[in-house]
Amino acid sequence: MLVYLEANPAAFAPEELRILTVAFDKAWESVQASGAQFDTNGHAETARAVIAKHIIEAAKRGERDQGRLRDGAIIAYTRANLRTALR
Repeated sequence: MLVYLEANPAAFAPEELRILTVAFDKAWESVQASGAQFDTNGHAETARAVIAKHIIEAAKRGERDQGRLRDGAIIAYTRANLRTALR
């Protein structure tokens, strides 16, 4: 998550960073709990990137609710996964 925050500089207060990090961790836990399997570490990192980017973009737009950040990231991951599967 920190890699993506550094690549997308925005002024987030320490408490906001905590919210973003917890939302990311919870979203990733949900993906893992779903039984999703990744062929390589690269695929797992791509999934983590989709989640992180969604959370950061939503936070840039003003979202601070941890649950909505998490849920939106899971939806973004699912959509990205679906687009890949349909190719």
